[in-house]
Amino acid sequence: MANMNSTKIAVVGLGYVGLPLSLQFGRSGVTVVGLDIDQAKVEALNSGRSYIKHIAPEAIEKVVKNGVFSASSDFRRVKEVEAVIICVPTPLNKNREPDISYIVETGKAIAPHLQKGSLVVLESTTYPGTTDEDLRAVLEQGSGMKAGTEFHLAFSPEREDPGNPHSVVATIPKVVGGYTPACLEKAVKLYSKAIRTLVPVSSCRVAEATKLLENTFRGVNIALVNELKVVYSAMGIDIWEVIGAAKTKPFGFMPFYPGPGLGGHCIPIDPFYLTWKAREYGQHTRFIELAGEINTSMPEYVMHRVADALNNVSKSVKGSRVLVVGLSYKPDVDDERESPSYILMDLLHERGAVAVYYDPYLPVIKPTREHPHWAGTRSVVWNRETIAGFDLVLIATHHKCVNYRELADWSPCIVDARNAMAGVETKPGQVWKA
Repeated sequence: MANMNSTKIAVVGLGYVGLPLSLQFGRSGVTVVGLDIDQAKVEALNSGRSYIKHIAPEAIEKVVKNGVFSASSDFRRVKEVEAVIICVPTPLNKNREPDISYIVETGKAIAPHLQKGSLVVLESTTYPGTTDEDLRAVLEQGSGMKAGTEFHLAFSPEREDPGNPHSVVATIPKVVGGYTPACLEKAVKLYSKAIRTLVPVSSCRVAEATKLLENTFRGVNIALVNELKVVYSAMGIDIWEVIGAAKTKPFGFMPFYPGPGLGGHCIPIDPFYLTWKAREYGQHTRFIELAGEINTSMPEYVMHRVADALNNVSKSVKGSRVLVVGLSYKPDVDDERESPSYILMDLLHERGAVAVYYDPYLPVIKPTREHPHWAGTRSVVWNRETIAGFDLVLIATHHKCVNYRELADWSPCIVDARNAMAGVETKPGQVWKA
């Protein structure tokens, strides 16, 4: 096992969280073995290629060339390292219940190869108790060692914000909770090699609960403005103008923005982890569940606006050709996990419309667990002839690279769920806000 003067770690899961973290440790002089079951990712990284839009190939090439990063699908390489950081998905199952199978399977894969005194840190968002109960049990059984004495265990929630140029791994404060004080000390010592500011907390459960609070806070406030969007629209008031005015207040207000539904790997999922765990303790999270109901109802509201816009030009949804602009769940990224655009396309299809999409970051839809029927569908070409051929364009994601001036010139009818057309000269009745 490597000594502390030449730290060597493994990062399991080389996606939107694990890869940036691996690169940051590599840049900080820590040798990183990136582990992933996807052989295509492994081969791409070892060749200096990126499969995530906002991560430049040059950043990967540099750490590979310097010998501080290599990717592998061989979990036996855990024997070489003194710490393992787990960054695997934590989705919901078909019943909207937490699915921690990726965490459990990763624990089983690394446990036989853990060295005495090594550290395991979980970064995947999950409910309180996952680290010190579920993961600990798997690691102890598979390794034959005891957590807190023979190996160390900690939780440190990821705080990645893909597509945000100001979101830099090194400068985002890192919350860290340990199974024991010694575990916390070990984890803090490791992360301090790559992260500028650390926020130690008293336990793994406090760290797990911190992450859930952060994302539940966002989900609840987004639900508030989504509900006000509907209410103010009925009053003839533009919610976007209201938010713009309110955010000039220098205290006591933080702007959140409405949309066609929630997307991404955090906000649509994390509150369900908390509500599920709360039931184990006989607690009911009514406020959080209400927010979830409001946010999940937004695609239906958008569909009502689509129907209104089409009716205004004497057309029905059935038989209309509709283009959804933006497949990713947020602007300027190539990440479509939990994207409401999928739901919107499903709803359009169910109502008899021909639904297609345009997204320069996602030229073809890859297979997904929730929406396998869209796999292989390709983004349309952006030109006058193509765009003008649709009865309606629905803006679901506001990519900066989309030319909304051209859209106004080419499309006869636009439903804007992101306020993307603000500031663009349009014809009366052409743009409907949703």
